[in-house]
Amino acid sequence: MAELRFAVRAYLAQGDDKPVCIGVEEIRAFLGARKHSHGLMEEKDEVGAATGLVYTEVGGDVISIEVSLMRGKDGRLTLTGQLGDVMKESAQAALSYIRSRARALDIDEDFYERTEIHIHVPAGAIPKDGPSAGITMATAMASALTRRPVRKDVAMTGEITLRGRVLPIGGLKEKVLAAHRAGIRTVIIPKENEKDLEDIPEIISSEMKFEIVENADRVLELALADKS
Repeated sequence: MAELRFAVRAYLAQGDDKPVCIGVEEIRAFLGARKHSHGLMEEKDEVGAATGLVYTEVGGDVISIEVSLMRGKDGRLTLTGQLGDVMKESAQAALSYIRSRARALDIDEDFYERTEIHIHVPAGAIPKDGPSAGITMATAMASALTRRPVRKDVAMTGEITLRGRVLPIGGLKEKVLAAHRAGIRTVIIPKENEKDLEDIPEIISSEMKFEIVENADRVLELALADKS
């Protein structure tokens, strides 16, 4: 905002003492081209693509985690999108959880022996790390393996354990604001983060639906739609 204050002072210094109305176009002229963009809600329910919420240096943001399946022999897991070590470990944990729940999900229990899984998080130029995308990765994988689409109007955040427990995350307020900005009105959050909802402005929270979860089984129930 320092640039805006400087520009306004320069504008007023022209000597005109009449009231000044600064609109969108003037702000664009003062600040220049937009430096950051934000994620938006998916246009339709997609198979193998789940919407997660992350906390970045510029606040909360919405990301789409994509999963593609390919024929293979060794169950290889490929991760792309400038992911840090913690996020890679979350992907491994998510895959182990899905394998442990294969029968319940009506997936061939030996799928990993002949299937390679590629997880990609777009915006590859931006480094990403942290465990809070765990349930999003698990949801995208479950969607790809079951061919059930993920609801476009649902976003989620939460760490996942091998047993499918959903652990708390940080930056909930910023993440919810990002979801609201993207047009998403249903957010899945860990049970232990329920207390953090008090920090969200009522004008935002009143328009949102929060699904409180303790395990990933419930996440999949909420996020996966029926096969079309």
